[in-house]
This record gives sequence, C-alpha cells and structure tokens, in this order.
Amino acid sequence: MGYKVAVVGATGAVGREMLKTLAERDFPIDEVVALASGRSAGAQISFGEKKILTVKNLDTFDFTGFDIGLFSPGAAISAVHAPRAAAAGCVVIDNTSQFRMDHDVPLVVPEVNPQALTKFARRRIIANPNCSTIQMVVALKPLHDLFTTRRIVVSTYQSVSGAGKEAMDELFNQTKSSFVHEQVQPQIFTKQIAFNVIPHIDVFLDDGSTKEEWKMAVETRKILDPDIQVFATCVRVPVFIGHAEAISIETARPIDLPAARQALRDAPGVVLIDHPDDGGYITPAETAGEDAVYVSRVRHDPTVPNGLGLWCCADNLRKGAALNAVQIAETMIEMGLLTKQTA
Repeated sequence: MGYKVAVVGATGAVGREMLKTLAERDFPIDEVVALASGRSAGAQISFGEKKILTVKNLDTFDFTGFDIGLFSPGAAISAVHAPRAAAAGCVVIDNTSQFRMDHDVPLVVPEVNPQALTKFARRRIIANPNCSTIQMVVALKPLHDLFTTRRIVVSTYQSVSGAGKEAMDELFNQTKSSFVHEQVQPQIFTKQIAFNVIPHIDVFLDDGSTKEEWKMAVETRKILDPDIQVFATCVRVPVFIGHAEAISIETARPIDLPAARQALRDAPGVVLIDHPDDGGYITPAETAGEDAVYVSRVRHDPTVPNGLGLWCCADNLRKGAALNAVQIAETMIEMGLLTKQTA
C-alpha cells in the first residue's frame, strides 16, 4: 500500500526535481498530485517516464486524505498553505525558509539528525534546511562525531539554479549575449552573473552579513550542535547546477587525518574523492544529477590548533532540496512515524 502525495510548487525547478526523485526512487505512492499557483493550473508535467500530471490550483486544493505534502512554492506561500495542509492531516515537508527556525518544527537532514523527526507531531510540519547547509552538515557529521567541531569558516560557490529558473535563464542569456557583443542588464541578480562572481545571496542584515550566511550559521547549530560557531561567505557563481564549498574547521580534539578520511568514506551520503594530483577532486559539474555529497582536498590546516580543511560539492536541486525532502519521508516510514490517513 502506498501513500497519497501532494507536490506543491510542482512547476518550479525544485518541484520538478521532487517529482523526478519520487519516481526514480520508487517511493510507495498510491496517488500523486502536482500543485502550483492558479496561473500554472492546467499545465502538464511529467512524473516518471510514462505518466503526465495536470497541475492543479493550490489555492482551491483540499488536502484531506493526503498523507504527505512536499512543499517548495516560496516562503510566503508555504506560510499560508503548509498549516492548512497540516490541519487536514497531511505531513508537510517544507523546502522553504518559512519554518526552519521555529522551535517546534524539526529541521532535518536524515544522515545527520533523523532523531529530530520524532518531534514532528505537534505541528505536522518538518523543515528542509537550506541547500548550502545540507551538504555542509552531511560532510561534517562524521568529523564532528570524531573530533567535536567548535568553529567553521566556510566560503560557498553557489550555482544560479539556487535562485530559480529565471536566474538560470539570466545566466544563459548573458553568456550568449557576450559572444555577439550585446549587453543584457541584470534582472534577477544585482550585478552581471556571466563570467563573474557575486558575493551576495539574499538580503543584507544589520551586521553586514547576508541572510544566506545567517541561515548557514543558525541552521548548522540547530541540526548539528548548538555550540558550533559558523562564519560563512556565500557567493553566487556562473554555474547552472551544483554548489561547492571550501570549509575549514577547528575541533576540540586533535585531528587524525587517516581516521578523518576513513570516517568520510564510511559516512552515509558521502563520497570521498581525494587524490592530490591533477583531476583527483570533484567539481560541481560532476555532481549534477547525483545524490551524494562529494568531498575532496581533505588536509590539515596548520594555522590553527586542530584544524582541517576540505572541499565539498553537491547537486543543490537534489541533495540540497528535492532528495533530502524525499529522504525525510522515507526515513519517517522506516521509523514508523508516517501512517496512511486512509489505513
């Protein structure tokens, strides 16, 4: 027996990836429905290789009888419709920033803190972390277990798909225009993204950091350890899919480099590709369509006591969003937390 699943924001990049991931992983489904705004209602979208779904209007949809809602419609829309779905008995797994820091909403990466899922029942909402946070905590979990991370300094290199389809179109159009000596003015980004990097993701806060950088800090503490200090610099780069991160950590216990590498090899969701020669590392382009978080360039940081540096890459639309949400649902089934409303 399968579950009744609603995918909210189905016409967006993450929503489409959610449908694709559900089909690829043979998630136990009796019924799946694609939901989006009224202007997208009636559009058709693929589910797997053979099935086509007609998009329904989220505003008028009744969630009664649906077991799981995978949400990625934008924070303001989730704020309205996620509680409505939860009140109808649907377990909401929300990919937006709306509920992440609510104390009574679990913020979950299944490889890192699955035990937090036991706290979902009060609001029936579970939050999917920010894409850059997800891949970082997956990579750091085995190292934290061994050495106890105290401080993280991270610089991200985030692809434009993290800002949506229009951002991907802007990169494509600016790149194409540069070859015919035309200039396309930025619409989505604050500056030209083609052949450039922009150290600005989300809005600026009073302390000079951006909200994306703040998210990485507070989410990491909620998921991994409340005592970890995080300093992030988040940068948008002219890559379509795949985020990369240069991470330096300081730990409470001395770093044993062979033990660190072995822990990364053994960690669920992590693939270690670390050879100190030409091409012996992973890049964002190689992670597109992949489920794992890839780690390379693992080495001692001699500038601080108990320091370690690493390079981390992942497909931000998959593990950074859609896959993590589906894995949350799968983990809930394994833990006996997800029951069918019609059972």
